[in-house]
Amino acid sequence: MGSVFPMQAANCKQPPGMIVPVVNLGRCEGKADCVPVCPENVFEVRRIDDADFAALGFLNRMKLRVHGMQVAYTPNADACRACGLCVKACPEHAITLRRR
Repeated sequence: MGSVFPMQAANCKQPPGMIVPVVNLGRCEGKADCVPVCPENVFEVRRIDDADFAALGFLNRMKLRVHGMQVAYTPNADACRACGLCVKACPEHAITLRRR
């Protein structure tokens, strides 16, 4: 997928899997700004899992209902190369990069 975004791929800082994106589901509003900017196709936006929803506080659950119960998940986190584009793109500041 990196060939689709050659300039972005050149800015990647790590080999795949050393750093992974972590989404704070209490902050995420499912706007999906992370999806198109990721050169490694790490993210998907979908309905929040029941267990994740239940673990949130009352106000976060209400906010998610207002925003359609959609959040970002990272099914391909092992492909992350730590370019940081998702962190910059997220309007809710819900994404951080962490070393494994």
